[in-house]
Amino acid sequence: MFSPEVTIIAVVGLVVLATGGVLYALLQPQISGDTRQSKRVAQAATSRTQVVADRRNVHDADKRRKSIQDSLKEIEQRQKTKAKKSNEPGLMTRIQQAGLTWSRRQFTLISVAVGAVLALLALLQGMPLLVVGGAAIVGGLGMPRWYVNFLRKRRIKAFLEELPNAVDVIVRGIKAGLPLSDCMRVISMEAREPVKTEFRRIVEAQAMGVPISEAVAKLPERMPTPEANFFAIVIAIQSQAGGNLSEALGNLSKVLRDRKRMRGKIQAVSMEAKASAGIIGSLPVIVAALIYITSPGYIAILFIEPVGKIILGLAGFWMFCGVMIMRRMINFEI
Repeated sequence: MFSPEVTIIAVVGLVVLATGGVLYALLQPQISGDTRQSKRVAQAATSRTQVVADRRNVHDADKRRKSIQDSLKEIEQRQKTKAKKSNEPGLMTRIQQAGLTWSRRQFTLISVAVGAVLALLALLQGMPLLVVGGAAIVGGLGMPRWYVNFLRKRRIKAFLEELPNAVDVIVRGIKAGLPLSDCMRVISMEAREPVKTEFRRIVEAQAMGVPISEAVAKLPERMPTPEANFFAIVIAIQSQAGGNLSEALGNLSKVLRDRKRMRGKIQAVSMEAKASAGIIGSLPVIVAALIYITSPGYIAILFIEPVGKIILGLAGFWMFCGVMIMRRMINFEI
């Protein structure tokens, strides 16, 4: 038998356990409800914070999108204004785009000199005065402008060849932590011509206090190409709306290289058509020359009789029309 003290301790222990069980049974729903309520409150607070952050991000994205749209509208309006002012670049603009430093007076003197030399050569050859006058006109008005246009096209082509490399240099410099102005300064010292000269002008304009977006906006005027216009638009949007400039210029570099690759592919595909057009256009002249060499009397009637001259004039006119149509068909713009 147990002693009275052990019995009392056992009874007290059972009473405590029973009381604790009853209290737990009564208070458990309230305790667990408070816990769930605390969890719900914490979750609601977190959700509210996330909603506020999402709304702020959406607002910032909308604001940046609107800024980009405004920038694009402004650039488009400025380009339309420039296009209305002049659809064809003037003489001095073409001279500048050709990389020449001639003034209008120098160009005039060169034109007069070339025209006089050609007229003198035609006169020494005993040509009629009509031919001498035509040589003077061709030499004074045609050849200098042809030379300027030739240099202009060659310089623009060299610019398009080097521009993707210059954009890649800017992308790598920005990723390395260099500012945009320092990247352009590197290009102005290390790139090939004419990119080197054009970026040096941008750096010099920026050194004079011109904002970099305005300095770059002058590039399409000196180099009238879509690629230069794309580059100016990217810089203008980044300076006004912000964003990841290295990513934007990286995408631009990819676009420029794709356009270059497509241009080369189109030229390769169209070479057969160009060769055919050249053969077709030169065949009548070659046949006439061979007949004149082998049988002069047979074809001389075309140069002596009035009807023959009319036939030659009409044939030359229609040949010219056919050559222009073929040229238009095989030349593609990207």
